[in-house]
Order: sequence, then C-alpha cells, then structure tokens
Amino acid sequence: MPERVNNFQGQSFHKLRRDCLRRGAFFKDPLFPATAQSLFYKRKPPPGLTWKRPREICKDPRLFVDGISTRDLHQGSLGNCWMVAAISCLASEPSLWKKVIPDHVDQEWNPKHPEMYAGIFHFRFWRLGRWMDVVVDDRLPVSSDGVLLFCRSATPREFWSALLEKAYAKLNGCYEALEGGNTTEALIDFTGGVSEPLSLDREALSLHRDRRRAFFQTLAKAHECKALITCSIRPAEGETVESVLDCGLVRGHAYGITAVRKMRLAEKLPKTGWMSRLFMVRMRNPWGTTDWTGAWSQGSQEWQQMGRAEREKMGLIVRDVGEFWIDFEDFCQYFTDVVVCRLVESSLLWWSSHWREVRCYGEWASAPTSPGTPTSTVYHNNHALSSGKNNAKPAGTKQRGNRKEAKLGESQPKGGKGGMCKRDKAVNKVIKEDDSGEVGGWEAQMDKRSRCGGCINHRDTFLHNPQFMFEVRGKEEELLICLQQEDRRIRRKDGGGENLPIGFEVLKVEVNRCSRVQCVLEQAASSVYMDSRSVTLRGTLTPGRYVVLPTTFLPGATGHFLLRLFSHSLVTLRELREDLLSPSVLQCFLPQPTVVTTVYLRRASGLSLPKQKAPDVYAVVRCENDTIRTQVFKAEGNPEFNLRAIFYRRYPSTHVSIELWSRGWLWDSVLGKARLQTAESERSRSHVIDLQGGHSRSGNRGCVYVETSSSVCLTDL
Repeated sequence: MPERVNNFQGQSFHKLRRDCLRRGAFFKDPLFPATAQSLFYKRKPPPGLTWKRPREICKDPRLFVDGISTRDLHQGSLGNCWMVAAISCLASEPSLWKKVIPDHVDQEWNPKHPEMYAGIFHFRFWRLGRWMDVVVDDRLPVSSDGVLLFCRSATPREFWSALLEKAYAKLNGCYEALEGGNTTEALIDFTGGVSEPLSLDREALSLHRDRRRAFFQTLAKAHECKALITCSIRPAEGETVESVLDCGLVRGHAYGITAVRKMRLAEKLPKTGWMSRLFMVRMRNPWGTTDWTGAWSQGSQEWQQMGRAEREKMGLIVRDVGEFWIDFEDFCQYFTDVVVCRLVESSLLWWSSHWREVRCYGEWASAPTSPGTPTSTVYHNNHALSSGKNNAKPAGTKQRGNRKEAKLGESQPKGGKGGMCKRDKAVNKVIKEDDSGEVGGWEAQMDKRSRCGGCINHRDTFLHNPQFMFEVRGKEEELLICLQQEDRRIRRKDGGGENLPIGFEVLKVEVNRCSRVQCVLEQAASSVYMDSRSVTLRGTLTPGRYVVLPTTFLPGATGHFLLRLFSHSLVTLRELREDLLSPSVLQCFLPQPTVVTTVYLRRASGLSLPKQKAPDVYAVVRCENDTIRTQVFKAEGNPEFNLRAIFYRRYPSTHVSIELWSRGWLWDSVLGKARLQTAESERSRSHVIDLQGGHSRSGNRGCVYVETSSSVCLTDL
C-alpha cells in the first residue's frame, strides 16, 4: 500500500503545473521567491548574483544526462557536505532516488514539446513519519561568472542536483539554513530509514584484528542490504574543521561509502608487503576531489603495480570523480564516525527475516490550562529494515561547517541480562551543575500534568514524561527503538533552530500494568542523549512488559516527537495516559480500591531432590479476582520467575496467594502454596515462605522468595 504524501505549504504540483500550462507562463514560486530572503538570513548575497532559469544558463538543459550518478554532485560554495554526501549515497540506488524525485520522466525537459515545460519541479522528503512533496520553480542562483552558486553537476546542462538542493533549502527555510548539519538527518529525510551513528574505537580496532574484521563484516552486510553509509573524521579538541591531514583526508568532512569489498590477490605484491587478501572500502568526497594519498590511492605504488585489467577483474573500479579506495586498516586508523542508514523497505534489518514497525506520535508539553492531556496517535506498519549486525554506540560528529552533534557523556556498562545499551556517565555531572540553578526551582513548581520532565537524573519530574508501553512475549526479542524529534532548522531564520538534546529510557514494569508508571523499579535499557534529530538503540530484551519514556535532557523543553519500534514478532505500542484506570461498569457497583500492592516473585527453590528429575513448573499469583501466571520453566527445581505484578485492592485484609504447579501430560498438579499478608503501607518487604499443601513427588515442597510493597495512595506505585 503506497504511503500518503502531504503537500508542503499546501502547494499541489499538478494543480500549479496545469495552471501554468493553461496560462502559458513559467511558474514563479511565491513561497520561495528569487530574492535574498531565500538565500541567506545572516550574510549578504555575493556581488553580481542573479537568478536564472536553466535555459538561460545553457542551450539544451536536462534534468538528467545519461542517468543519475554520484558524478552529478559538486558541493558549491555552501557548507552542506552532510547533505551532498547523503545525496551521493542516494544516487547509487534507483529505488531510493525515484522516491525523492517522483515522476522523473514526466518532469524531464521534452525538446519535441517545449510548450509542455512550465518551469516547475517537485521533490519529496520524509519528515517525522510523513513524506512531504515540495514544489519549486526552476530559477537558480548564479554567480557573477555565470556558474551555479551552490550544488551543481559535472555536466553543465544537467540540473537535478541543483533543483533537489533548492527544494531541500525551501523545506528548511533558505539555503543558509543548510549550513552545518549531520548526514544522519539528511539520510533520514531522503529515505525514511533509521540512522545509527557508530563510533569507531580506533585504538581497539588497530590492536585487535578480530574486532576489525567483525566491524568490516558489519559494514559489508549493511552495504549488501542496500543500507546507506557515510563517515567522517571528528576533529579533536583544538583541531579545526576542514583542516587537512598529511594523508589528504579532511577533518569534519562527510564522505560517502560506495563499496565494501574483500578481495584476493593472485600473489603477494612485490615491494609493498601486501598479502593475498585485502579488505577495502571505496569512498567518495562530495567536493568531487580525490583527497587520499595513502596506500591504494590512484598515484600510489600499490595502484601502479597492478594493471588496469587486473584491477577491474578484482573490482577495484573508480566510477566517478572524487572516488578512491582505502584499505580498511587505514580506514579504522583515520575515521572516527560512521553513520549507517537502514532502510524501511523490502527485506532488511536482519538479512534473513522481516521486521515489523509500530509508530507513536507524542509531545513534550507543559501542563494543560484546561482538563486533558497531550494527544498521541499510533500507526502500525509491517515493514522490514535493512541492517548489518551491530550494537551501535552513537557519537557526535563534526562535518564541514557543521554544528557539533554532541553526545552528553560516554557510555557505561550496565549489568543484567537483556540490557540493550550502556548508560551515559557524564549526564550525572551535567545535572548536578544544573540542579543548583533555575532548573531546580522550575522542578519544584512543575505541574504533575506536564509531559516534559527531563531525563532520569531529574528524579522528581522524570516520570512526568510521555510513557509508551509494549510487551515482549514468549522468548527474548531483538528490538530497534528510534526516537525522532521535529525538525527545527526552519526556525534558524528567527534565531532558533537548535535541536533539543533527547534520549529515552526503557523500564521493565509489572506484567499486568495498564496505567502510568509512578516509580522506577527496573531500568532495562538507556539511550545516550544527543542534540540530534534522532536517537537509536538496538538490542535484546527478555519477556515481559516495558515502558519507554522519551525525554529531553533538561525538564521544561517542549516539542513534538515520533517514537518508532521495530521487532520480529507482532508488538503493539500504546501511550499510557491515565494515572489510574477508570473502573468498568460492573466495578462501579463494588467498593473502590483503597490499597495498591506490588508483588515481586523472585524465585523458588527446593522443588526437587538431588539426582531426581525436576518438574516443569509455573507459578500463579492470586489477589482478590486477579490472577497472574508465569511461563513454564522446563525441568527446573529452582526456577527464577522474576515476575512483577500490581494489584489495586478493595479488601486489603485478604491475603495474596502464590501457587506453584507442575505441568503434566494429562493434568497439572499443585506443588505447594504460600500466603502473604501485607500491611496497608509498607516499602519493599522481603519474604521467604515455605510452601504448604500440594502433591510434591519428592516430599520436598520447597520455598518461594517474594518482595512486596503497599501504599494507601493508589498513585504511589
């Protein structure tokens, strides 16, 4: 089913084109005029700048000349290499650029029917879960020497790249708004995919060949599955963006990866020391120049000692201007950041199986002035996602003219099976500095109905954030979670435009929870916090119910976001809006709950004797009319249940019962029972209870280990 396309700023390409053809006039875009306001918001246009239509620049203009390729891209005078690098990746995959450039045959100049040309084009970009159709006229900024000022093709009469850049500039407010950015943003805008920034540990990769080859396989698999890959060299403190290394590579500049190959040589190359097996990466510089001067550059000894026919046989082919090959060991030595954009398309994030996507829109918002809470809409899609196998650690990168995409801290390992990520270390330090200032005072006055509570370090307000629940059933599940905030670049003209530092927490909650979380019991996973448009986390979770809390780094920041979750099985994602669930019609005739109790059934022991076959066991927890059952633990005499349940109790004096059952061929039998009597208000009380009754074959009924908490305030737990 084709995705719905929205007209940007309400402009319909087909209606506007029909109107121009009917009037016999070329289109002039009133919403993006050929004036200085469409170019810059800070600096003045260069002297002699004019706006010209392609036919005023050359005699026989074309949208494409001999198809589309990366050679059609030269950056021009704008510091938007992050965008140009992403477009160069796009150009290598027809199924992708045909989405961004729709109806490309119909939009092409037709010399046989010049009367059908109306000077109007349209392009599509993916923004916060929706494809936006952006209309532009064909007037382009030209310098005083008659050359296109910004992005242009190596072929003077080809204009697709210049017109695409103009449409992207319109989407973002003006051309200058494209100064500085990250390829992560552009790759998402051009594909609707999920971008994972990968940080290279250069020291570890240089010392450990196994790690280096595993990382090479990650990139090779991602490239094989049509993922788009870019990379850059992050300038260290005191180093300058766009400064050139001795090897010719440029710091803070985005390069596209166009091939990842493992090759075999017929024999060892003389005088070079290169062995018979090569791990190679082909790269492209958006500037259209070949920077690399090291091994396997076109002037190198390795390149010259191998004949052209032999290079072509091996696949060492340079297709376009600006492309070059580099050995993977050298690649790991110089580059610090890689961005892999995994495509939400036919066969992907695992090369052997399909993934399903569920989306949820949400908002970080202040407390409403009238009753109600921020709205949320859920969309379910069955897609697949392209990927290489990798557990990424996002990191900030600098690119040409780039605003730094900062990571607020280094990752720290976190124990526990099923953890998806490592937690930020430096966040604590940042928060401590902020807590003594305005943020602390703001937190004290924060309305509980607000949905902008900041990260987990702000304990008093963290749970005020939007909460989204999902469940992993049956067995461990690998998931990919992506949080994307609304684009703010268009606000740069008004002095804003900076991304919010964002991230999210994944909490494991009670298996029967259906209302908002009131206290943090168990952190299952944490993302890093970045001032990036998107933050992504991939890993494995054990069976259970989970709640995701998308947050800004500091409390009080507002904005819209999109939460995307990818899984192999059918997983639903929904927002938790209520602190307490409303009673059903039948429950209205019963007494109202007066106590809330959580039961944490940790484990049982002694269910079988040594050298005796252990039973297939499961547990049942009963409280009033509620019953919770665990999964079956096969042949386990000491099962680890790790089951949390929450009960809203109308009759607090009644007991909570725990039953252990043995699974049988014809019927199940009770191994033993335990009863809990809880106080109306108690915090984390531990119980070790011997099992009573039942029909244990061993005569040994064992015991259970339980923790309980209760409160008369129903929104405490």
